[in-house]
Amino acid sequence: MKVVEGLKYSKDHEWVKVEGGIATIGVSDFAQQQLTDVVFVELPEKGKQAEQGKTMGVIESVKSVSDVFAPVSGEIIEVNTKLSDSPELINNDPYGEGWIAKVKIKDKAELDSLLGHEEYAKTCESH
Repeated sequence: MKVVEGLKYSKDHEWVKVEGGIATIGVSDFAQQQLTDVVFVELPEKGKQAEQGKTMGVIESVKSVSDVFAPVSGEIIEVNTKLSDSPELINNDPYGEGWIAKVKIKDKAELDSLLGHEEYAKTCESH
């Protein structure tokens, strides 16, 4: 299981990379391993508001269907349309080409409720 230093993580296994006021969001390596082979991704809608802790998309795998929860609130300014044709990018490169959406952060204080990489790694080890 790979946990990337410098990212923030939600307890629901989403990761956040913050650059300026923009959060790039995806699911962690731990999450994609639990899901197994991803076959479909329902992307959030560009222009909509994401709300921290609420569903912003869905990932379907051969094993299950799982919600993707917004780790931060804000406007969805970009979605990874590559996932429509290549959902396996989530399995192959969860922290790179497998990102799901970019959100213009509404309240940076919400980032304080997320886990750092060490804390997240400990959470995963207890599963």
